[in-house]
Amino acid sequence: MKNYKFTISGNTYEVDILEVEGDIAKIEVNGTSYMVEIHKEVKQAKTPTLVRPVLKEPQKGIDKKEGGPKVEVKAPLPGVILELSVKPGDHVKKGQKLLVMEAMKMENEIKAENDGEIVTIKVSQGQSVLQDEVLIEMN
Repeated sequence: MKNYKFTISGNTYEVDILEVEGDIAKIEVNGTSYMVEIHKEVKQAKTPTLVRPVLKEPQKGIDKKEGGPKVEVKAPLPGVILELSVKPGDHVKKGQKLLVMEAMKMENEIKAENDGEIVTIKVSQGQSVLQDEVLIEMN
């Protein structure tokens, strides 16, 4: 089956493994046959250990701040502001007209996407604006 040469304390041995059955092997050492028991080392499985972070207690309540985040109304296209329909402090409803701008030779109404209060108006009538320029800030 397999042939090995071992040197132990200066003595050389030729070992032939003739057959292995379970944990018993039939071997021949320098022409003499032996039946030997094979002691197999049991190896630990290399299973990774999963380490999860400690979970924190869920927050009991949510602290709400007044005003909320500002919503920016931006120009959809480059154009000119023709008309402003709101002023700072006005409360608007979703879909209400905020301003009219001319873009690509067409008048476009810019409407509120949700209810809120006008915080600042960043443009004036007759002003030219670029695409994605902030026109109005709302709460």
